[in-house]
Amino acid sequence: MAIPCAHFMASEKAVLENGILMGSPTSMASPVILSQDELKKIAAYKAVEYVESGMVIGLGTGSTAKHAVDRIGELLRQDLDTYPVVDLAIDGADEVDPFLNLVKGRGGSLLREKMIESACKKFIVIVDESKMVKYLGGSGLAMPVEVIPFCWKFSAERLRKLFEYAGCVAKLRTFPENGEPFVTDNGNYIVDLYFKKDIGDLNAASDAILRLPGIVEHGMFLDMATTLIVAGELGVTIKNKQKN
Repeated sequence: MAIPCAHFMASEKAVLENGILMGSPTSMASPVILSQDELKKIAAYKAVEYVESGMVIGLGTGSTAKHAVDRIGELLRQDLDTYPVVDLAIDGADEVDPFLNLVKGRGGSLLREKMIESACKKFIVIVDESKMVKYLGGSGLAMPVEVIPFCWKFSAERLRKLFEYAGCVAKLRTFPENGEPFVTDNGNYIVDLYFKKDIGDLNAASDAILRLPGIVEHGMFLDMATTLIVAGELGVTIKNKQKN
């Protein structure tokens, strides 16, 4: 399903009232080219249309999800621990493949995001079109793995060897200003994996990673997203997970 947005009118009021920006077919105004952040906002507002009164909502920490947070406002001032099931989760992603598998966690919150999004009934992913890839790892950017700090070098080397066939490089995530390790909300480190080739069977790769001692979680979110909303230059495209 696609919502054509070739003649966007750059009006914040239109965004707030309609969830998307659409120009009038009879308007004489020139088309306005929207920024990537404005496109993200459109996708996020579209995702919030799935929210209903009384739902328990889980939201991610990325830049795209922030727009959904702003849109929902005061709806989420409840303690998530009170609820065993989340009705709906809305979050961004770093990569999305054609089957709605994701790479997440380049912001560092992959474990907590996965815990919330695996507990929800529906998981809506909102991205701009630059995040779409042919296969996970295809962007050449990081696929994060959260590891225990103890013997992290050992863990990194085992991860590298595990995906040596795909030209894997494993690097500890550090702060560029001082070289100190990035520490997650859970007190762990992140080893970023970079692939030169397709790693193949994602479920097998997931199982192999999680069997390694010292590994806490990885950034592949497999078979979790139920709806994908992609903001692009020509509008917003919505893709739903195929039911088996």
